[in-house]
Amino acid sequence: MSDFIQQEPNISPEVKEAMLKSLKDVDKELQILSFKLDRTEKVKRTTAILLEETIEELEHKRVAVEEALAELKSAQAQLVQQEKLASLGQLTAGIAHEIKNPLNFVNNFSELSKELIEEVFEELEKLDSSETKQDIIDILTDVQNNLTKVHEHGSRADSIVKSMLQHSRGSTGKASSVRINDLVKEFTTLAFHGMRAGKYPINMNLDFQLDENVGEANLVMEDFSRVVLNIVNNAFDAMREKLNTTNNGEYLPRLQIKTQRLEDKIELSFQDNGLRIPEEIKDKILQPFFTTKKGTEGTGLGLSITHDIVKAHGGELTVESEEGKGSIFILKLQKPN
Repeated sequence: MSDFIQQEPNISPEVKEAMLKSLKDVDKELQILSFKLDRTEKVKRTTAILLEETIEELEHKRVAVEEALAELKSAQAQLVQQEKLASLGQLTAGIAHEIKNPLNFVNNFSELSKELIEEVFEELEKLDSSETKQDIIDILTDVQNNLTKVHEHGSRADSIVKSMLQHSRGSTGKASSVRINDLVKEFTTLAFHGMRAGKYPINMNLDFQLDENVGEANLVMEDFSRVVLNIVNNAFDAMREKLNTTNNGEYLPRLQIKTQRLEDKIELSFQDNGLRIPEEIKDKILQPFFTTKKGTEGTGLGLSITHDIVKAHGGELTVESEEGKGSIFILKLQKPN
């Protein structure tokens, strides 16, 4: 346009100059408007990006708040459950104390009665043989056998009560020399009978493979009994869950408990054939408050406490799990000097 005006002969120089000036002013205004428009578009784009980032950040914060609230509710439920468990422990200790007294009478008087029968046998030996004498001996022999059974089962009940008291009592923190095989067998059996008498019993096999040479270890009895009970009860839960999801009738729950003496350590292993532990949570099961159980069925503390107790004894706890083979918990303890 500027070239056309300058080359047009019919336009006077004054008019040309005025027209060219106007064109320059218009061009300048257009450039300013173009710059303002471009800057406005950039501001709009920047504002849109910032708005999207703000919305995304707010969404992340909303999710984080919801997760924190869910964890808080879960922790609150777990604390309530822990309080129930603590109350249950106190109740168990009270019941065990109440049972222990009559059990002592049963055991003591059954033993005393057997001794009295022995004295009667000695007196009967002085009498002449007769049919009546033989009948009395037969009856007294049956009574003596019954008393032996009463004392045997009374002693077993007394052993269970002592275990209940040890489990409910706080730890003394004092380590002592403990026979590994005796501890493992006693508390595995205690957990088994507890499961059988519980709300959801299952039929299963206990397979003890205990090395006679495993010997003793320095342990805090009250603490390490919890290790055995927690691991065994955890295995029962895994096998019960598999039993509930297996309908072919061929699955038989089985727990293998093995001890062996290694070169410089004592190894305990508990291998179940229940459901495997998913790979994605294997590293979490030993963390406090982590549980796969629903509601208040689990506190998420059992395996965490177990891990802490094993570490406090200078040992290590590892977990292995395979599809179709269940899980195995392996404990390694230092041999006593």
